[in-house]
Amino acid sequence: MSVTKGLLVRFDALPGKEDEVKDFLDSGRELVEGEQATTAWFAIRLGPTSFGIFDVFPDDSGRDAHLSGPVAEALGENTGKLFSEPTIEKLDVLGSKLPA
Repeated sequence: MSVTKGLLVRFDALPGKEDEVKDFLDSGRELVEGEQATTAWFAIRLGPTSFGIFDVFPDDSGRDAHLSGPVAEALGENTGKLFSEPTIEKLDVLGSKLPA
């Protein structure tokens, strides 16, 4: 399967909430398991308090479906409680290597 679209979501944990953010991100994987168009999903740590999500999709419709799905809802519910307002960047994937 090829991917052409992606998302990079970045946010900072609120003071003292770093472990809770890690737990939140760990639980996010279960939320995307049922999303057929979410080809790959990664929870990432960019620094001591900086976290994010990187995921890829075959097309715009898959990305749009994800943006209205349970992970996006969970992000909204936890903004201001666990982390700062997320920065969501839509991107084009120019190349990839995915498992067969």
